[in-house]
Amino acid sequence: MSGPSGTDALVRMVNQIARNVSHESDDEAARQIASHLSAFWAPSMRAQLIAFVDAGGAGVDDLALAGLGRLR
Repeated sequence: MSGPSGTDALVRMVNQIARNVSHESDDEAARQIASHLSAFWAPSMRAQLIAFVDAGGAGVDDLALAGLGRLR
């Protein structure tokens, strides 16, 4: 993993998830992203990505941000 503690990899993965559901309405896509992160990502991964977003979140797709917002 590149970047500080693998943050680059987490950003890449969440953006891939967002691209995979981008054909859905924004609301449904955000729901699916949040559901995927809850089901398949370790709590530490979610916490690391949320902390990165809180610090600015450079490079995180808007749809991915919407999904992350549903986890809060």
